[in-house]
Amino acid sequence: MKLFSDLGRLILRISFSVLMLTHGISKVEKLFADEIKFSDPIGLGSFWSLILITFAEFVAPVFILIGFKTRWFSIFPVIGMAVAAFVSHWDDPFPRKEKALLFMFGFLVIAMIGPGKYSIDKK
Repeated sequence: MKLFSDLGRLILRISFSVLMLTHGISKVEKLFADEIKFSDPIGLGSFWSLILITFAEFVAPVFILIGFKTRWFSIFPVIGMAVAAFVSHWDDPFPRKEKALLFMFGFLVIAMIGPGKYSIDKK
């Protein structure tokens, strides 16, 4: 049973991280665009909001994917997706914020259960 538990953690970590990276790549591209156009949901300015969400959607998932400081890095996508769901998309219909909520809860579970045996954290 321990094997299935560790395998499940690995699958959860890899699937959520890879899927989040598909969103993060677009944020990296926006960072290197000629003009930064991004929302400012928490009042830090477009540039800093883009930096923070790029970290949450691209940098942190890379570390979670390999299982390095998994619990710590999982906090960033949880916060980023909470802001997306409850601030940026607050007035939107539920289907618009559903993906952010799914990611938020997925990374919350990863933070709670840890990376499992197949990770750098366990080496």
